[in-house]
Amino acid sequence: MTLAFRMPFALPADNDDLTAILRQEGGISAVAAAGRAHLARAAAALDLAGLVGLAEQAGPADVPVLYQFWLAVHGQEAQACGAWFNLGVARMRLGDAAGAADAYRAALRLRPDLSEAAINLGSALEALGQPEAAMAVWRMALPGRDQRRTLHNQLGRVLEEQGRLGAAAEELRASLLITPDQPDVQQHLVHMRQRMTRWPPAGLEVPGLSDALSALHCGPLAALALFDDPAQQAAVAADWISRKVAPVGARLAPATGYRHDRIRLGYLSSDFCRHAMSFLIAELLERHDRNEFEVFGYCASPEDGSDIRARVIAALDYHVPICAMSDADAAARIRADEIDILIDLNGLTKGGRIGVLRWRPAPVQVTYLGYIGPVPLPELDYLLCDAVTVPPEAEALYQPRPLRIEGCYQANDSRKPDLPAVSRAGEGLPDTGFVFCCASHHYKITAAMFAAWCRIVGSVPGAVLWLVDDNPESRLALTERWQAAGLSTSQLIFALRVDPDRYRARLALADLFLDTSPYNAGTIASDALRMGLPLLTVLGQAFSARMAASLLTAVGQPDCIANDIPDYVARAVAIGRNPDRHAALKAHLAGDAWGRTLGDCAGFARRMEKALRQIRLQPEEVSGPV
Repeated sequence: MTLAFRMPFALPADNDDLTAILRQEGGISAVAAAGRAHLARAAAALDLAGLVGLAEQAGPADVPVLYQFWLAVHGQEAQACGAWFNLGVARMRLGDAAGAADAYRAALRLRPDLSEAAINLGSALEALGQPEAAMAVWRMALPGRDQRRTLHNQLGRVLEEQGRLGAAAEELRASLLITPDQPDVQQHLVHMRQRMTRWPPAGLEVPGLSDALSALHCGPLAALALFDDPAQQAAVAADWISRKVAPVGARLAPATGYRHDRIRLGYLSSDFCRHAMSFLIAELLERHDRNEFEVFGYCASPEDGSDIRARVIAALDYHVPICAMSDADAAARIRADEIDILIDLNGLTKGGRIGVLRWRPAPVQVTYLGYIGPVPLPELDYLLCDAVTVPPEAEALYQPRPLRIEGCYQANDSRKPDLPAVSRAGEGLPDTGFVFCCASHHYKITAAMFAAWCRIVGSVPGAVLWLVDDNPESRLALTERWQAAGLSTSQLIFALRVDPDRYRARLALADLFLDTSPYNAGTIASDALRMGLPLLTVLGQAFSARMAASLLTAVGQPDCIANDIPDYVARAVAIGRNPDRHAALKAHLAGDAWGRTLGDCAGFARRMEKALRQIRLQPEEVSGPV
């Protein structure tokens, strides 16, 4: 039967007719007022099960209207609790968080113990920008075991977003005490403990959960600071990939490659914005030889309006936004563009689009710069590195296969930054005395490294340690350990985070940068050397533990590469106590050491292009009839 809604329609005879009406184009909105009144009476005549069944046949916009028809008659009855709950779900799906919250409140008035309604009400309040109200609702709920676990996870997530790491960690641990087998929760909690410098990070003290298992589930980023072993880092990465990014069982690009006059380079990134990645990569994109290369940028980055984002986009021959695309659609676009070499700039970092790589949209796929460690994804062919970060004897420990760039692996920008005037007094530093510093995130600091810093400062009269003020929990923890080592709090100074130009300018106020290990400074280490600040590192085993050694090798300061932590302490103390030795390090960097090495982006671009030419695939030339 075909119904037309240009005229009022008669009261439908049964549910089949109601369903037919809802399936018509325009749904309830296309029904005239008189007919809609009939429809309301017909819906109200149904029992709740019939209403639910009818709603399942309706379009998204009609579902809340049907429940409203029914609730107008039955809204105060005990059985109406389910209808109010379903109305909340339907409104939330349409983006009406305020209406959803009203519906969930109505459900809770009829049945205060309906924990599902409390959980959803909290989510609606959070969507309305009311996190405190959301958490209050969640805390008042008295759910069963599974719901309690969900609430703890929700509370932990919101508290972490607010920067309340200690409270967030308590919620996540409470969730694990209910169900230890939650790898994602373990991952968040281990990294959160790293950020708060609660050592050992993987010591979660949850019955049934070993430290080894929580370490395995720590996630790729945390692994770089937890292990100085490429094999262990690879195991963590493989575990994460298996949980997060399923294989697709398809290959889009031809295995033999394309035959293009110019090599088509595709850069895939979510960091084409105000991010350290863009500050490193911008000039490289500008300097690629356009006689030999075409440069595509597949951009999953936010539009932040920054100058660096505008510069990166301008440096691309083709800017392709993929934020709104699924992984499959983004991969199809890359395949349609016939990219010869796809370079992923995220790896296993936040915002990465590993799912795109799984489709094999390019015949050669490379990971570079974003994640400094093994990425055991079968669809990746190469890891861009250098002879220091991945020496030949360590090659078998890495997947994908290491591809070495001559010299240092790290791209840099030679443009001179516009630096503001800064002073020690203005940054809260003493005018005299030796200033050791580290501008890295606190999750990179380990117990062994901080103990070494305490020994260093305690051995150099008048010295201070200058750190970034990362979060309140780590600041308190580090201060307590500092005092326990017998050092004055006046010797431990925390600096607020500032804009990139001021951050670079104030690096020059320090005397020696103390690098972290096993996760070295990367971009920050290069910035320190550029600003004439000597840097001391420990040479480790993994890529992430050898980054700074690569930079120091490039600028000609191998004496600043220690073999182990005791050697690191000895060298730092010697530099701090010997003004002539320190002055020699400064004098070396005061020349053009950085500019002619790390800052030579034109030379770097040629060296990188040489490596890329080696891996380009081209179909074999075919002679005779095919």
